[in-house]
Amino acid sequence: MKNTVSYEDNLIDSLKDPEEAAIYLQVAFDEYQEDGHMEAFLLALSNVAKAQGGIAKLAEKTNLNRQNLYRILSKTGNPTLDTLGAIIKQLGFVLTIRPIAVGNHR
Repeated sequence: MKNTVSYEDNLIDSLKDPEEAAIYLQVAFDEYQEDGHMEAFLLALSNVAKAQGGIAKLAEKTNLNRQNLYRILSKTGNPTLDTLGAIIKQLGFVLTIRPIAVGNHR
Protein backbone atom coordinates (compact mmCIF):
# COMPACT_ATOMS: atom_id res chain seq x y z
CA MET A 1 0.00 0.00 0.00
CA LYS A 2 1.33 3.41 -1.00
CA ASN A 3 1.84 5.98 1.75
CA THR A 4 0.47 9.39 0.92
CA VAL A 5 0.88 12.74 2.59
CA SER A 6 -2.04 15.15 2.61
CA TYR A 7 -1.70 18.56 1.00
CA GLU A 8 -2.12 20.23 4.40
CA ASP A 9 0.58 18.07 6.02
CA ASN A 10 2.95 18.82 3.14
CA LEU A 11 2.16 22.54 3.36
CA ILE A 12 2.71 22.67 7.12
CA ASP A 13 5.99 20.80 6.71
CA SER A 14 7.20 23.26 4.05
CA LEU A 15 6.23 26.23 6.25
CA LYS A 16 8.75 25.12 8.88
CA ASP A 17 11.32 26.84 6.65
CA PRO A 18 11.26 30.56 7.61
CA GLU A 19 11.94 31.68 4.03
CA GLU A 20 9.06 29.57 2.68
CA ALA A 21 6.79 30.86 5.43
CA ALA A 22 7.75 34.48 4.70
CA ILE A 23 6.94 34.11 1.00
CA TYR A 24 3.66 32.34 1.81
CA LEU A 25 2.60 35.10 4.22
CA GLN A 26 3.64 37.85 1.81
CA VAL A 27 1.59 36.35 -1.03
CA ALA A 28 -1.43 35.98 1.27
CA PHE A 29 -1.06 39.57 2.47
CA ASP A 30 -0.67 40.88 -1.09
CA GLU A 31 -3.87 39.06 -2.06
CA TYR A 32 -5.64 40.64 0.91
CA GLN A 33 -4.52 44.07 -0.27
CA GLU A 34 -5.85 43.31 -3.76
CA ASP A 35 -9.27 41.92 -2.85
CA GLY A 36 -9.87 43.12 0.72
CA HIS A 37 -10.72 39.62 1.96
CA MET A 38 -8.82 38.84 5.15
CA GLU A 39 -9.70 35.11 5.30
CA ALA A 40 -6.74 33.87 3.22
CA PHE A 41 -4.25 35.93 5.22
CA LEU A 42 -5.66 34.70 8.53
CA LEU A 43 -5.52 31.10 7.25
CA ALA A 44 -1.91 31.66 6.22
CA LEU A 45 -1.07 32.93 9.72
CA SER A 46 -2.80 29.90 11.21
CA ASN A 47 -0.87 27.52 8.95
CA VAL A 48 2.46 29.11 9.85
CA ALA A 49 1.51 28.89 13.54
CA LYS A 50 0.80 25.16 13.08
CA ALA A 51 4.20 24.74 11.43
CA GLN A 52 5.87 26.42 14.41
CA GLY A 53 4.31 24.22 17.06
CA GLY A 54 0.61 25.02 16.99
CA ILE A 55 -1.92 27.58 18.11
CA ALA A 56 -1.47 26.72 21.80
CA LYS A 57 2.24 27.55 21.60
CA LEU A 58 1.49 30.80 19.77
CA ALA A 59 -1.13 31.68 22.40
CA GLU A 60 1.52 31.29 25.11
CA LYS A 61 4.02 33.45 23.22
CA THR A 62 1.48 36.22 22.52
CA ASN A 63 -0.23 36.07 25.93
CA LEU A 64 -3.56 35.59 24.15
CA ASN A 65 -6.20 33.11 25.22
CA ARG A 66 -6.00 29.99 23.01
CA GLN A 67 -9.73 30.01 22.19
CA ASN A 68 -9.55 33.72 21.42
CA LEU A 69 -6.60 33.13 19.11
CA TYR A 70 -8.53 30.41 17.25
CA ARG A 71 -11.39 32.91 16.85
CA ILE A 72 -9.04 35.68 15.70
CA LEU A 73 -7.52 33.43 13.03
CA SER A 74 -10.87 32.03 11.86
CA LYS A 75 -12.67 33.03 8.65
CA THR A 76 -14.71 35.54 10.64
CA GLY A 77 -11.75 36.87 12.62
CA ASN A 78 -11.27 40.62 12.73
CA PRO A 79 -8.01 41.20 14.60
CA THR A 80 -6.79 44.65 15.55
CA LEU A 81 -3.49 45.90 14.18
CA ASP A 82 -1.97 45.43 17.65
CA THR A 83 -3.06 41.80 17.74
CA LEU A 84 -1.87 41.12 14.19
CA GLY A 85 1.45 42.75 15.02
CA ALA A 86 1.88 40.57 18.12
CA ILE A 87 1.03 37.40 16.19
CA ILE A 88 3.33 38.22 13.29
CA LYS A 89 6.18 39.19 15.63
CA GLN A 90 5.89 35.98 17.65
CA LEU A 91 5.92 33.97 14.43
CA GLY A 92 9.27 35.64 13.68
CA PHE A 93 8.25 38.16 11.04
CA VAL A 94 7.60 41.89 10.65
CA LEU A 95 5.15 43.87 8.56
CA THR A 96 6.74 46.37 6.21
CA ILE A 97 5.41 49.28 4.22
CA ARG A 98 6.49 49.86 0.65
CA PRO A 99 5.35 52.30 -2.02
CA ILE A 100 2.70 51.21 -4.49
CA ALA A 101 4.05 50.78 -8.00
CA VAL A 102 3.24 53.71 -10.28
CA GLY A 103 -0.12 53.20 -11.95
CA ASN A 104 -1.41 50.74 -9.33
CA HIS A 105 -3.28 53.24 -7.15
CA ARG A 106 -6.94 52.44 -6.68
